[in-house]
Amino acid sequence: MTSVETFDILTLTDEARNVVVDALANEPNSEGLALFVEVTGTRGPGYAYDLYFSDLADAPVNAVIGRDGDVAIVVPAASVDRLRGSRLEFAPDGGGGLVLVNPNMPTPEEVNPGVPAEILALGIDGPLGTFAINVLDQHVNPSIASHGGRADLVALDELKKIAYIKMSGGCQGCAMSRLTLTQGIEATLRDAIPELSDVVDVTDHASGVNPFYANE
Repeated sequence: MTSVETFDILTLTDEARNVVVDALANEPNSEGLALFVEVTGTRGPGYAYDLYFSDLADAPVNAVIGRDGDVAIVVPAASVDRLRGSRLEFAPDGGGGLVLVNPNMPTPEEVNPGVPAEILALGIDGPLGTFAINVLDQHVNPSIASHGGRADLVALDELKKIAYIKMSGGCQGCAMSRLTLTQGIEATLRDAIPELSDVVDVTDHASGVNPFYANE
């Protein structure tokens, strides 16, 4: 682990620091606890986070440790560059909660880990991609919008004719998402584009929504 005196990875506003300090005071055996902050993946166009208290002695190898006032902060090595310059704020709206404001954005490869980087680099602006987007917008999304769902084309392999689809809203993590993909989205796309060889779902269906922490 690495300790730093000037902690430029994550700072806390006064309000957020007070919330964290109060929460720490209510923890059993609070002496020696630190606020652990790490990037766990992506959510929408941004990162997803985990914030929790744990013993400072349990900081992983190569983690960076700093302080903001009375709060010790631990950031695992893999999250350091993704969090550098971030700020933890307290948002009073909706009952109040901590909001992590991060100036860093995931790379396209991080947002769409199931898509080969070389395919992502091709974009979706070609004739087939544009047509597939129109099919989704005109024939798929209106039908799944009733339960808050949406499907977007994130990549298209025009050579192998493979469409990579990401679902969001009510479709993300839904137990019926596979059925929605095969009998709804895929069937509609194949009817409109017979040359498609495959429709691949690259949605992170395991991602949940933490009611206390949000990200911007």
